[in-house]
Amino acid sequence: MTEPAPPPGDTSDEAAEGQPMPGASETEAESGEATRPVDKIVFGISAVVVLAVIAVGAIFPDGFEEASTTALDWVINHFGWLFVIAANVFLVLAIYLAASRFGSIRLGRSDEEPEFKTLPWIAMMFAAGMGIGLMFYGVTEPLTHYLNAPPPLELDPASPFYNDDLMRGSMVYSYFHWGLHPWAIYAVSGLALAYSTFRKGRGNSFSEAFAPLIGGRRWGPAAGRTIDVFAIFATVFGTAASLGLGALQVAVGLDLVAGVPGSTQLELFVIAVLTAAFVLSAFSGVNRGVKWLSTANALMILPLLVFVFIAGPTLFILDSWPSSIGSYLSSLVKLSSVTGAFGGEDWMAAWTIFYWAWWLSWAPFVGTFIARISRGRSIRQFIVGVLLVPSAASTVWFSILGGTAIWRQSNGVSDYSASVAKGEEYALFALLDSLPFYSLMGGLSMLLVAIYFVTGADAASIVTASLSSRGSLAPKKRLVVFWGAVTGAVAAVLLLSGGLEGLKNATIIVGLPFVLVMLVLCVSLVKELYGDPSANPLRQHLRHKGFREAIQRMVGEEVSARSDETGNRWYRGRLRFGLGPKRRSNQEE
Repeated sequence: MTEPAPPPGDTSDEAAEGQPMPGASETEAESGEATRPVDKIVFGISAVVVLAVIAVGAIFPDGFEEASTTALDWVINHFGWLFVIAANVFLVLAIYLAASRFGSIRLGRSDEEPEFKTLPWIAMMFAAGMGIGLMFYGVTEPLTHYLNAPPPLELDPASPFYNDDLMRGSMVYSYFHWGLHPWAIYAVSGLALAYSTFRKGRGNSFSEAFAPLIGGRRWGPAAGRTIDVFAIFATVFGTAASLGLGALQVAVGLDLVAGVPGSTQLELFVIAVLTAAFVLSAFSGVNRGVKWLSTANALMILPLLVFVFIAGPTLFILDSWPSSIGSYLSSLVKLSSVTGAFGGEDWMAAWTIFYWAWWLSWAPFVGTFIARISRGRSIRQFIVGVLLVPSAASTVWFSILGGTAIWRQSNGVSDYSASVAKGEEYALFALLDSLPFYSLMGGLSMLLVAIYFVTGADAASIVTASLSSRGSLAPKKRLVVFWGAVTGAVAAVLLLSGGLEGLKNATIIVGLPFVLVMLVLCVSLVKELYGDPSANPLRQHLRHKGFREAIQRMVGEEVSARSDETGNRWYRGRLRFGLGPKRRSNQEE
């Protein structure tokens, strides 16, 4: 299948061989035509700040943890509402764009067909929705909500339906955190990048999507570089949080399945080994390697899902999935408006606000990926696919793994409370330990998390390298390796200075400035869409009435008739339509 070609005008200078962006063709990667020079200002500022954070965290871990906790409290107290409102803005905007006249605009030329057919495109969307996060939280989140009822549910423990309502609420909040809202964030960022790159023919840099607001202004270049720097910070710290979660889970798996005693040193060793694996892959044809590893992940995760579905409460899973989906959709407005103002602020910070900040930090990476595979699709096709397909996949994942855990806990078949109390990273292995073939399934889970670590670090570092080299489709390998190693180092420092809470704290703090960047991106996107000729109301009306087809048919008939009269099949006589003295007769022609 042909990979997406570079957008018009996306030229570049001669450079060393680079690492291709997701979706860049192998020809581009091998020839280096898509490689651009490093933006020394963007790279320099980003590298210095991130390396400074690593140094401070490694030398003064306690002080770093205290400072990050203080900063987190300030962000939550003053701007928790902003994350909630922003997430709702992204979802409403995505639905509006899909349902409005803008939905028919193509991400490319008006007559361009989708680069990928529907089934492969959906498969890649599904793959984008699966990762370390789902492996980590697939059991932990529903089970934690069941053991400690979320305050926003406002349940009455004296009610005879309390347990049923708690089980349903646990699943609903898991869907809420992994469903429409996060994928609306990705849809908006991906749409803005795809429209800017394929429709307008600009570069692939994140700041290019802001051209309607900053283009042609004296301060435009500085603003663009600032946006790219913020995007790099968000990607590095958001990815580091994911890698830290993966390292925690692999270390626990080694402890429980292989008998390797757990410790902080083991977690750091896991990060070092997997980061080294990524660096080696970058030098050995990583583009093909990542594709192979991603395919292997998809093939390995399916047996795990099917096994838990069959070994678990199959009928309960089948019954609870549509019921909890209905509850999620019917209570979406209420869930979306909770801020913690009337209680539960700590819970909101640990869950909803952390998730919104996490998804925002991943927006440059995931947005770039889905933009690159969506060339030629209409905005309506793009948004519907991005919103519905990964969201549906996430609900299935939580229904099977999380549903099995809370059913067994509720019915007294198993007790996972002690495992969850030890740490959220223990939940998945506690569930597998209560099912048959624990060693096999536990080993498979560790392998899945490890591969997700490598592929996630790889893809995110490619995007980060692209952001620091003027949106290059094939950034230089040494730049990719640098950002991959730096991301692994950030994950290690965050684990040293605060463990899981340290990872969450850093994600929320870095997410604050980037939520403002994303809101400005919405303004830029809407402004540009309103100026798109394909969205003109008159043009939409004429297209609906068939005027375009009628004119094409009339012009074709006129050319055919005159070609027959002259006997010249390549007739190039002048065609004049309309009334008045300037129109010539057939004889004059």
